[in-house]
Amino acid sequence: MRCFTYKDKKYTVDALGYLLDPSQWDENFAEGMAPEVRIENGLTEAHWKVIYFIRNTFDKMNLCPLVYVACKQNDIGLGDLRKLFPTGYLRGACRLAGVTYREGYFQKNWIEEHIVHHKRMYDKKVYETDVYGFLVNCDDWDENFAVHKAYELKMPEYLTKKHWDLIYFMRNYYKKHGEIPTVYETCEKNRLELDELEKLFPDGYHRGAVKVAGLRDKS
Repeated sequence: MRCFTYKDKKYTVDALGYLLDPSQWDENFAEGMAPEVRIENGLTEAHWKVIYFIRNTFDKMNLCPLVYVACKQNDIGLGDLRKLFPTGYLRGACRLAGVTYREGYFQKNWIEEHIVHHKRMYDKKVYETDVYGFLVNCDDWDENFAVHKAYELKMPEYLTKKHWDLIYFMRNYYKKHGEIPTVYETCEKNRLELDELEKLFPDGYHRGAVKVAGLRDKS
């Protein structure tokens, strides 16, 4: 926990710069935090449109909207979003909006399609996860965890080769760089469009792909 100050106003944020109390948010916070997410020339109307969409969704539903929803509702593509928020959707747009994936977990919309049990089930094994279901120690991850987590998330299909390619890309990236790749990097390196990623991980990039890959932010 640390204090972030801009124009003589103080905000309490976590180690990653996320606002701990979403109700403390105001435009001043977003303007002051913008340079920390690599937006150097101020926030434009296009930035504010996305930021206020996130805020309005959170205010109405106590939910951090998925990147898929934010793009569709604001009629922008992944490339447009990347130009606006180069550090990522969660680490850029949502951070400026004072909201994180942690908010709204108990009100999240589950995928209603029935999921057939995976055949790749192993012997029972215990994994330590945090209150949001993320694996505490990424080194404890194995395919067994991924399969069970996918089933728990009610993903509408088996983990296919495309799923595994993304999962191992993310894990290898994390081992090399010590951080989770942004949704931009994951899509770009794997030649995926946003709608393709949505089909693979309907719960979202962070709440779905990152979680199944056994990764989490270091907060």
